[in-house]
Amino acid sequence: MGFQYKHALVVGATSGIGLALTERLLHDGVSVTAVGRRKDRLDEIVRKYGERNTSAVRMDISKLDNIAQFAESVITAHPDLDCIFLNAGIQSKINLADSTQFDLEEFQQQILVNFTSIVALTHAFLPFLQGKNSPTSIVFTGSNFAFIPAAPLPAYSCSKAALNAFVLSLREQLQDSTVKVVEVSPPAVQTELHDYLGAEMGREIGMPLDEYVDITYKRLVAGEDQIIVGSIGPPEIFHDIIRHRRMLSTNLAQMMRYQIVAGQDTD
Repeated sequence: MGFQYKHALVVGATSGIGLALTERLLHDGVSVTAVGRRKDRLDEIVRKYGERNTSAVRMDISKLDNIAQFAESVITAHPDLDCIFLNAGIQSKINLADSTQFDLEEFQQQILVNFTSIVALTHAFLPFLQGKNSPTSIVFTGSNFAFIPAAPLPAYSCSKAALNAFVLSLREQLQDSTVKVVEVSPPAVQTELHDYLGAEMGREIGMPLDEYVDITYKRLVAGEDQIIVGSIGPPEIFHDIIRHRRMLSTNLAQMMRYQIVAGQDTD
């Protein structure tokens, strides 16, 4: 069994997890539109895999004012698009206790790229996906730090925690639609994300990239909508926290939906 969808848009496709997933999709016969900031890397993806199944769009998703036009142009060029991977992200350490090192602009930039821009992209593409008669999907790349924050990475942890809350809410609200909402949550993976520690040291941190993508891609193909790889601390405790958190979120949504309906019935 292969990947369910036929044409995927991969945001953050020029390095790390995004590039590895792009290549995995292409090997599986899926058409891919790769999105990233670095034109040379985008051109290399198209050159390597050919224009028949591969296209590329240069885009800086932190430029929020450009997202609506970007989405419109992609949809016009690729009306067969049925899956969107929202994968881009940045990470750096921030010392909140030292005012000389607490860079507010850097903190806000991580929130912008890792969360706000992802919400804006969802807003731009969701009506198109909802309007299709066939199944579609949005895949969000979160992080295990969404559930257990890493104190040296407060902005990154906050952005991924916010993204997880957004995904839980979106999945609940789209439960009766043809749009599937998927969240993949990696552990630390050996990618450029950690280059702020120095390229040599940073790219040795975490799980090997190929190993992570092998696990995640198999579970995507299997149809899972929440793919947690690895753990922070004892696996049984970590995964139990996530399972109960999702259950409580679902229960709360159902209770609030019932209260709203009941209130409407009494009007």
